Amino acid sequence: MSIAKPIFIIGAGRSGSTIFHKMFANHPNVAWLSGLCDKYPRQPSINRSFMRAIDYPIVGRYLKRIITPGESYGFWEHHCKGFRQPCRDLLPQDVTNKTKDKIPGVLSEMLTGKRNRLLFKITGWPRIGFLQEIFPDAKFIHVVRDGRAVVNSVINTDWWWGWRGPQNWRWGELTPAQREEWEEHNKSFIALAGIQWKILMEAVEKAKLYVDQNNYFEVKYEVFCSQPGRTFRETVDFCELRRSSKFLDSINRHALRDTEHKWKKELTPEQQQIVNAVTGAYLQKHGYMAKTQSTGASR
Repeated sequence: MSIAKPIFIIGAGRSGSTIFHKMFANHPNVAWLSGLCDKYPRQPSINRSFMRAIDYPIVGRYLKRIITPGESYGFWEHHCKGFRQPCRDLLPQDVTNKTKDKIPGVLSEMLTGKRNRLLFKITGWPRIGFLQEIFPDAKFIHVVRDGRAVVNSVINTDWWWGWRGPQNWRWGELTPAQREEWEEHNKSFIALAGIQWKILMEAVEKAKLYVDQNNYFEVKYEVFCSQPGRTFRETVDFCELRRSSKFLDSINRHALRDTEHKWKKELTPEQQQIVNAVTGAYLQKHGYMAKTQSTGASR
C-alpha cells in the first residue's frame, strides 16, 4: 500500500503537541507510531497488527490504554541515521537516495485498509524540508504556544540541556547576535531557553517555504484548549480526512487545561522581563503580546 498525504505534527517541545497528537490518534483513519516501533524497528508489520487490533471494540480500548502514540525516535534513527538529534534542522539536501527509497516502503507496512493515513509527531527541529523531499504531498501541522509558557515549562523538565550551556546543547552554536543577547542578560538560563524557542520558531519560518501553503497549518495551543472541537474540525478538513462524529465526540470528552498563567506565577518579575525581551518579536507576530487570541487555527 502506497503512502498518500502523511500528516506531521511539529512544534517546539512543551508546546502542547503531545496531547494534540494523542487526541488526533483517535481518528479512525489514521495509523500512528507506538512504542512497538522502537522495540521492533525492523518489523513495522507488528505496529500494523496493533493498528488492526485497536479497532476491535473491547480489546482495542484496553490496548490503547497501555500502548500510546509516540515520536518513536528509536525507530526513525534505525532507518534514518541522524534524524533523532541533528545539530541543525534537516534540509532537502540532507536526504540521500537510500533514505528516499527506504523510508516510504518501511512506513507503508504500517498502513491498514481502514487506517490508510499516517500520522506522526516530531518536536524540536521541524525537519519540514527533509520530510517534504521524501513525501511531496505531506501535510504539516505546527502547534504554536506562547513562548513564555514554553520557556517556563522547558526549564522545569529533566531533559533540558541548556543548563550545560549552548556549547553542549542540541541547537548548534549561537550566532554572534544570539551570544550577545545572552550575555546582555548576564547569561541568564531564562534568556537561553527563550533563545532556544526563538531558534526553533525561526527554523519553522524558513522550513515552511519548502511546502505549498495549502499543506501547512498552524494551531494555537491556547485556542485548541478552549475550542478543541472547532480546532479538530478545521484540522480534519485541512488533512482531507472525513469528519467522524465518533471522533469529534471523543475530542469533546477530553478535559483540557490552559496553564498559560503559570509562567507569571513561577517566574520572578525580573525573569518575566527577560523572557519578554528575548521572545518579544515572535510573541508579537503570533498575537501573544497583545493577548488577542481569538482567531483559531490558521493556514
